[in-house]
Amino acid sequence: MTQRRFTGWHMAGILVAMFATIIAVNIVMAYFAVSTFGGTVVDNSYVATRNYNRWLADARTQEALGWRVRATLDPDRRVRITASSPDGPIFGVINAVASHPLGREPERAIAFRHAEDGRYVAAGTLPAGRWTLKITVTSGKNIARFTEDIPA
Repeated sequence: MTQRRFTGWHMAGILVAMFATIIAVNIVMAYFAVSTFGGTVVDNSYVATRNYNRWLADARTQEALGWRVRATLDPDRRVRITASSPDGPIFGVINAVASHPLGREPERAIAFRHAEDGRYVAAGTLPAGRWTLKITVTSGKNIARFTEDIPA
């Protein structure tokens, strides 16, 4: 059996294959990065930093209230929220905005009706998929905001 020589053509083939692999992987990764990111986190970072101290103060005020919110999904895909304080159930108005974590679905406003002590049920249903709820609870002069994830 004769031994083949390693020539410049072999080296060129190896280099072309290596760079083709690297470029192909980069194109695939770039495609997935662009196609799965739904948008920006904040529209204007300068305005967001100006509001940061107010957001911290609001968070401290909300923490002092001691309110807790838990969101679940019933078999009919209606969102159910249980709202409680250290003194018992919260009676007030609850609204939420459901957004798809990757921004693929449009945001949906959800109105809730009071079901029983501290429990509220959504008027409509959510489509299948993973959703993030931005919940606003208002009782008297107190307002609290929560974020809850609803799994698929």
